[in-house]
Amino acid sequence: MRILALTLAILSLPTLAAPIDDDAALQALQHPNALLIDVRSAEEFAAGSLPGATRIGHEDIAEQIATLAPDKDTPIVLYCRSGRRSSIAQDALQALGYRNVSNAGGYEDFKLILGDTQRPCSNC
Repeated sequence: MRILALTLAILSLPTLAAPIDDDAALQALQHPNALLIDVRSAEEFAAGSLPGATRIGHEDIAEQIATLAPDKDTPIVLYCRSGRRSSIAQDALQALGYRNVSNAGGYEDFKLILGDTQRPCSNC
């Protein structure tokens, strides 16, 4: 119930997108336990996603993250279509105490960046 209340409180705030930090996202993905999370809809994810990504909708991230990342120091990289939903998810995770969360921004843009780095993450 507490997580639901926290999620609703965060979602009701006016959203100022957290800065998109491609360098921090790329650096985080070098860690062996890094998580790449797609916070887009199931339909968007089915149409294409980044290698190694797990889909958790931004509206469900607070309720589901502990199953994937019980350690709040786990490097987590979030992306969506434009960076707005990943920013909302980043705020929710940080409110829950996660300390290493990066907003990679939009799928198409980050896909191009990852294409330039050869291998997107060490756990793929």
